[in-house]
Amino acid sequence: MTRRTVQWERMFPDELESAFAECPVAWLPYGLCEPHGPQNAVGMDAIRAHECLIRAAESFGGIVAPPFYWHCHETGGSARWAHDRIGEARPWLTAYPSWFFYKSLCYHLRAVDALGFQACVLLSGHSGPHRTDVPIVLKIMERHVSVRADVLFSLGTDDVTAFGEGQGGHAGRGETSVLWAVAPDCVDLSRLPAEDEPGPHFAMGNFVPASSRRAGERLVEFAVANCVERAQHLMADYPGPREQPLSFIDVERIWREEVRPLLPEFTAMEEGEPPPEGSRWRHNFHIADPGQV
Repeated sequence: MTRRTVQWERMFPDELESAFAECPVAWLPYGLCEPHGPQNAVGMDAIRAHECLIRAAESFGGIVAPPFYWHCHETGGSARWAHDRIGEARPWLTAYPSWFFYKSLCYHLRAVDALGFQACVLLSGHSGPHRTDVPIVLKIMERHVSVRADVLFSLGTDDVTAFGEGQGGHAGRGETSVLWAVAPDCVDLSRLPAEDEPGPHFAMGNFVPASSRRAGERLVEFAVANCVERAQHLMADYPGPREQPLSFIDVERIWREEVRPLLPEFTAMEEGEPPPEGSRWRHNFHIADPGQV
């Protein structure tokens, strides 16, 4: 039987069973809807992650989970960043507080482990202070599940210099080029502001007029190869199935006893300088007492 797709939500049960038997790897894409300049669709973070993982699964095997479009934003340093880079424009943002995202990850790992996957690669198109916290959550969960998990941020392209002057940061030349490569209908450079038009330009980065679909393809190739390499290492470390998968109650206990006590130490829980009074970003800046989360 020829496989029609590698996308979990678009597969029939027999296709899922066949793909799982061939390669028990789950690919989990993450991102959110967030300002990325006037030239990019707001869902670019998850779109890029999803499309890169589809390519990874097509070349290596495995099953790509539906993209998760809710992610960390609006609290702490992210709020200050949003004030400076987005301003008072309507942001069209699908934001989660960081601790809610971490707890979601615990349930995502529980789900793929209960299904019997041996390896799970998480790819987040959205980065930020949470990037140092997520691996800690995954390591805690790995003590209780058999599936081996790892996470990559920003599509793993940070170590590639596709442009002499750099990638231009958030919604800059690099990210725009990657989105152009995987979803050309989601990039429109004709929407760029005039050079002398004052910003902020919906969190647009640098060097965007020099974006290149061809360079984006090179960045995608690097990201896909990086994801495949991670999957291979994870499968080699698989310890074998557990006798009984975690229950929801088990996950709640792990969260309460092992993850939540660490929240005050997490990078994403650091506040820094607040947005000024009157900013739309101030009301979620202060992070709740982690003991009450």
